[in-house]
Amino acid sequence: MIQAAAEKTAQRIVQPRAAKIDATGEFPSDLIEAFGKQGFLSLLLPEQYGGTNGNLTSFCIVVEEIARVCGSSSLLILSQGLGSLPILFGGNPSQQDFYFTEISEKNRLMALTLRELEGASEVSSVKTRADQRGEDYWINGRKCFITHGSLPHFYSVFALTQPEHESEGMSAFVVENGTPGLLLGKHQEKIGMRGSWTADVIFENCRVPRENRLGEEGEGRKLATETLLRARPAMGAQAVGIARGALDFAIRYANERIQFGKPISSFQAIQFMIADMATGMEAARALVYKVAAQLDGNRGGIETLSAISKYFASEIAMKVTTDAVQILGGYGYMKDYPVERMMRDAKVTQIYEEANQAQRWWVVQQLLT
Repeated sequence: MIQAAAEKTAQRIVQPRAAKIDATGEFPSDLIEAFGKQGFLSLLLPEQYGGTNGNLTSFCIVVEEIARVCGSSSLLILSQGLGSLPILFGGNPSQQDFYFTEISEKNRLMALTLRELEGASEVSSVKTRADQRGEDYWINGRKCFITHGSLPHFYSVFALTQPEHESEGMSAFVVENGTPGLLLGKHQEKIGMRGSWTADVIFENCRVPRENRLGEEGEGRKLATETLLRARPAMGAQAVGIARGALDFAIRYANERIQFGKPISSFQAIQFMIADMATGMEAARALVYKVAAQLDGNRGGIETLSAISKYFASEIAMKVTTDAVQILGGYGYMKDYPVERMMRDAKVTQIYEEANQAQRWWVVQQLLT
């Protein structure tokens, strides 16, 4: 049912606008209401707030179906889900009731605010400080490349409350947009995902009440780790969706394009390319949903597989979209056809939430120990 609803929304609402979203680089704000109406902005929330009790498989299904027609629009759902996860894992009942109600009833946007400019990984790179003075925390630091930029109503923020312990002394907070001391950098121009806004989020003596802290002091690393564990297969689902969209279009084009008196799909070179594209995409898809199912079943010890699912799916997305451009030839390089947009969108899946090189390094460290 969820997949059918996502496919219907993708084809009827998102797909007709995908090219314009990319061309203008404008955030499709009207999709917030459309996605909220379908419950896509609250999928990972408890059932009483319109969610699926954190069911990652359902979340990945929706992300994949939307990404199949528009990467930028899928990133709206993806970022929303990841931003809410720290509250799901660390929020007390009062916090969950307030923030989840805001999301499910008012379509309030969330953003995960973790990444910083320096450091070897998302978690270890955190240098932002949150110093407690009385009943409040004062946050100072800069977060980089934050999806949604200035749009969210709430930010899930990670900062050091015990800097002497480095990442083990990290805590998580919810900061509301408009809080004094919360500053927003310029909207970054990107080659892909152009309908998703990206900006730095800056904290200069940003005063946050203790009631906005998620969990106890020092639990930030655990919350970040649990969030990223689920972020990776979800990003893999986005990559799979982009690859599916490119493969679908390449097949349709190959059947319609006539060369030397017959469709180019009759040429073995094109047939083998399509076979390889489909094989890679299906393998990535199987891996992503295996990880999602195991996380839904509370299976432990799948950190390595989670990382593999993200980097393998994103590598496949880049290859499939590039091959789709090749099948279309000169037309593939033109903006009149969607595969060049899909190729540009696919590229960032290899980069964000830890680049694939970092994912590979982490995987091999686990295997060699």
